[in-house]
Amino acid sequence: MTTLDIDHTSRWFGNVVAINDVTMTIGPGVTGLLGPNGAGKSTLINLMAGFLAPSTGSVTLDGAPVWRNERAYREIGIVPEREGTYDFLTGWEFVLANAELHGLPDPGAAARAALTTVDMVRPQGRKISTYSKGMRQRVKMASALVHEPSVLLLDEPFNGMDPRQRMQLMELLRRMGEEGRTVLFSSHILEEVEQLASHIEVVVAGRHAASGDFRKIRRLMTDRPHHYLVRSSDDRALAAALIADASTSGIEIDAEEKALRIQAVDFPRFTELLPRIARRHGIRLLAVSPSDESLESVFSYLVAA
Repeated sequence: MTTLDIDHTSRWFGNVVAINDVTMTIGPGVTGLLGPNGAGKSTLINLMAGFLAPSTGSVTLDGAPVWRNERAYREIGIVPEREGTYDFLTGWEFVLANAELHGLPDPGAAARAALTTVDMVRPQGRKISTYSKGMRQRVKMASALVHEPSVLLLDEPFNGMDPRQRMQLMELLRRMGEEGRTVLFSSHILEEVEQLASHIEVVVAGRHAASGDFRKIRRLMTDRPHHYLVRSSDDRALAAALIADASTSGIEIDAEEKALRIQAVDFPRFTELLPRIARRHGIRLLAVSPSDESLESVFSYLVAA
């Protein structure tokens, strides 16, 4: 049972703080690392993989530091977000080279097994320069699995994959988690994490924002205040009718947009109430649109919660 521990870890580059005092434990099973673009997910994965040294704090694998620890590297497989492949090599040559670098007793057999696992046997003789984005992701996955690591770290692994490839990779990761391996993958797409990981870690602007069961954190995201931009035939009358109800906590008239900015604290009640009030007062709803549905706004709420 392999466990990665990040303990009060920070990493900065010059004056830029990429990771700020993060503490988390990644154990067996599938964990999703969720956060908006630029949140620090890649830096955190590189720290876990031993590609970067912590500026402060520690990153350990079963109690041993990961940085400059050859024994730890042999337990870790990584699929980086950046290409990290050699286009002049064939898929077979690339995976075989990784098997040889790990000093495996039968690198050829290991390479064949890894390529079979990710369904890349047929195109293995082609140069990587001819591969699609999804094929490149799969050959990177094969090279990460060639030494059968107990820890697998994947940075945005589903980028460029078609639906069939995504389902195959999800099933593979799910199976590895059930076998007791420690699997962590990063994503900025909520639905990807929801389909695969029961446990998640959330990072925002380099800070650890939330940790735990996906369903509980998803519920917190759903229960947050919702902001809407509403245009109607009579904004002032609509605002007066809505503000009296407990489902809204604030309404502003935006003169520039010629619309109402509404903060709803009881989302189900508000969505039922808005058309009913408009109909009762003879007000036409011209446009109703969420103004804070980006992941960044969701994560900002989590940080403040």
